[in-house]
Amino acid sequence: MIRASIEKGSPLKALLDYKTLLLSGLLQPDYKTISSVLEACKMLNDLKTTLGTHSRIIKSGFDSNPSLLASLVVIYAVCDHTYYGRQVYEEIPEWGFNIFSANVLIASYLKLGEFDEANRIFRKMHSRDVVSWNSMIMGCVRNARSKEAISLFCKMIKSGFKPDGFSFASVLTACSRTGALSHGEWAHGLMVEKGIETNFILNSALIDMYSKCGNIGLAKNVFNSVCRDDVSVWNAMVTGLAIHGLALDAMTFFSRMKDENVLPDSITFVGLLTACSHCGLVEEGQRFFESMKRQYFIEPQLEHYGAMVDLLGRAGRVREAYRMIKDMPMKPDVVIWRALLSACKTQGMPNFGEVAVKEISHLESGDYILMSNMYSSARRWDNAEKLREVMKKKGVRKNRGLSWIEMGNIIHQFKAGDRSHPESNAIYRVLDGLIKRIKLDGFVPAMELVLMDVSEEEKESNLNGHSEKLATAYGILRTSPGTEIKISKNLRTCYDCHSWMKMVSKVLNRVIIMRDRIRFHRFESGSCTCKDYW
Repeated sequence: MIRASIEKGSPLKALLDYKTLLLSGLLQPDYKTISSVLEACKMLNDLKTTLGTHSRIIKSGFDSNPSLLASLVVIYAVCDHTYYGRQVYEEIPEWGFNIFSANVLIASYLKLGEFDEANRIFRKMHSRDVVSWNSMIMGCVRNARSKEAISLFCKMIKSGFKPDGFSFASVLTACSRTGALSHGEWAHGLMVEKGIETNFILNSALIDMYSKCGNIGLAKNVFNSVCRDDVSVWNAMVTGLAIHGLALDAMTFFSRMKDENVLPDSITFVGLLTACSHCGLVEEGQRFFESMKRQYFIEPQLEHYGAMVDLLGRAGRVREAYRMIKDMPMKPDVVIWRALLSACKTQGMPNFGEVAVKEISHLESGDYILMSNMYSSARRWDNAEKLREVMKKKGVRKNRGLSWIEMGNIIHQFKAGDRSHPESNAIYRVLDGLIKRIKLDGFVPAMELVLMDVSEEEKESNLNGHSEKLATAYGILRTSPGTEIKISKNLRTCYDCHSWMKMVSKVLNRVIIMRDRIRFHRFESGSCTCKDYW
């Protein structure tokens, strides 16, 4: 009777019948009955009945039955009670292992942001399927563990599993975030080799990967070779051009969109406004912003206002940016105030910066550093020192700058002053040689960026150890003359490092491509594609 109700799509009736029979004393549930009841509980997300049934399983001596335990794990996971699910999972004997229940538990932990717990379950699994691998690879990507995601994907291949479209979408995203071009090209080749059918998700991921790994030419080649009837493919291309500072190209692609009858969406305009911001095209950005509502009936959201504030602020129109914030139809978020704060630092307007800081309810390390640097640039040393003291008292630590370079399919990561690399001594010899050489060509370190309570030698030493300089020195050490060097950094590069890169590209006659948190910089013959506007 209970099984019949479930098969007819009436799990609620099944549970009502079960409870009626229990109360009558006519039913002593056996394994099949409990299994059916749990199935109904899963269909209804009925936690209360599940807990009661769990108790009955223990009392009836079925608590060693792996099938029932696996069902409990799934239900607890579906009901967001992963603690109970994990406890039950631990009781399942190895011989009764159920991949499906483990996958559900992994997915539930990842949904709750508990990556370590999900990873523990994954590592305990003696047998896995493609879903298991895909869940963990995507979990790595979503938890800022892109290097682990790439490593896990490689292990999946070596273990004999055939990756599917979801696997490739995740690993391509991981490659784009780390700037791992050789890994990305390998994954792309593997897609073709295994005959993976592409769709707009994979096409967008490929374009995004090549763009963010510094090869905008390959991104264009992919774009021109795939189906372009979905707006996300266009968005990936426009956004890629934006972060490379190719605003005119982004506008050209926008015109092509219209020619091919693809309607832009809100993400398209974020890309266009960002492109205008990176190139100082204020009037063009304002026209795009107005056309959103007037021509495409897209209501600007926080991210569009944020892009406009950034556009105006970078162009030195800080008061206009502030007016835009005050006139917004919604409450500005912390990202918008930080965009204004960053503009105040760039334009040397500490008083306006103080206004932005007051609007940020929970100041983070970067906010303090921006204000401190702003005061230092304005030679307000006392204010800068007081801010540093506040940071010390509150236990606020500066975000650690990290830079990395991909060499021989290995990602080498550096932090400021890093000496942990096995070739550290050789790296510093190259770095010292570069510094001496560019000084002969007139390079002067920007020592005003360093606190004033240390000697001039200490200031210069502090600047020389920045992570992007170490990554560049390693690239020079391990490549032949004339080879293009590509590095990535997790923060916005500082003025000193930017000037240093320009000089190094000139004296070595090398192209150096650096991706920082904001955009790409291509250094060649002593100049940068950003035209010192970043």
